[in-house]
Parts: sequence; C-alpha cells; structure tokens
Amino acid sequence: MRLRHIPGSEEEIAGSPYVVQNPVEKKGCWKDVFGNENPIEIEVGMGKGRFIMELAAIHPEINYVGIERYPSVLLRGLQKRAQMEFDNIYFMCVDAINLADIFAPGEVQKVYLNFSDPWPKDRHAKRRLTSEDFMAVYDQILKPDGVVEFKTDNKGLFDYSLEAIPRAGWQVKEFTYDLHHSQMGEGNVMTEYEEKFSSKGNPIYKLIAGRKQ
Repeated sequence: MRLRHIPGSEEEIAGSPYVVQNPVEKKGCWKDVFGNENPIEIEVGMGKGRFIMELAAIHPEINYVGIERYPSVLLRGLQKRAQMEFDNIYFMCVDAINLADIFAPGEVQKVYLNFSDPWPKDRHAKRRLTSEDFMAVYDQILKPDGVVEFKTDNKGLFDYSLEAIPRAGWQVKEFTYDLHHSQMGEGNVMTEYEEKFSSKGNPIYKLIAGRKQ
C-alpha cells in the first residue's frame, strides 16, 4: 500500500523540538539528550505513536525513542506529542538498519517491534525487522541483558521470526499465539493496529527474544 505523502511533512519534522536531528551525533551521548541516565527503550516503526507515548506516560523513569522512517507517518505522532506534557520521549526519522550508527553498544535496554511490514516475498526476507540482518543490528546496541519484544497479527511473519531469531544466535524466551488470552497479555499496551485487528477477533502473536545465556 502506497503511503499518502503529506506536503510539508519533512519541513515540519526538521523544525520539531520533539525530533532528534542528526542523531548520529548523539551516539554514546543519549543521556545528555534526556538529561539523565535512565534506561532507554526504542520502538522501531512507531507509526502514529500511540504505543510508545502511552509507555512514556506510564513509565517516567524510562526514556523512550520512537523511530519512524516515513515523514508523513511520523507527523501524525508529532501532532499527538504536542498535546502531552512529559519529557522522556523523542522521535527520529531514520531507517532502522542504521541504528548502530546512532546508539553505542549497550546504550539501549529494549527494542519494540510492533506490527512490522511482513515483506511476504522470499526475496525481501532481509527487510523483515526480525531477520538475521536486523537482529545483528539490535545486538550491537542492546545491553547484555537487553531484549527484543515483537508483536504481530501476521502468522507467516511470526512463524518466520520464531525460526530466524535463533538462527541469528538469539533465544526466544517467551512466545504466544494468542496474546490477549495468555499470561503474556498482562499489562499489555496496545497499538492502533492491535486494537483494530483484535476487535475483529484476530489473534495477536507475541515473542520476547534475548541473547543466549
């Protein structure tokens, strides 16, 4: 599906106080961006930002960075952010494949992947955010005990992830094929997509991955 481009979105993002400009210059210095040394959690592909902004409101003791590569999508999140009063969240308009150029080793505590593009064709498998290539990127920025949390409604992508993540040298610590009817659903924060899909009766799949002990 082609995203509708919003004229002026790039300019608005470039002038927003909520967007980190030239994030590669912040590598190893994110504590200066937030003004504290609280743990950092990031969401790759934040969409309109409902999930990560709700987390930021619930957990002021954690710093959050929302990552969205499409300016027209990120703009929706900025409009929501302007109505909220907290200082533990920033956004970036970057491609996730470049995260190791933005965060230093061990600078991130957790990576959230929510309803990522499934890239269903085999030739596009490397573009999936749970592919071995992307897991290698997360490996460069996460703390030793850091984790990746992944939610989707796409069973094909979920089954692929259950196989690709161990191939990348990681361990799937927990997983469920029906999040909302499992113990993993306790305290779950929903995304816009999640609410839409689950309201139709679609099961939500979730896994938590960490490095092998």
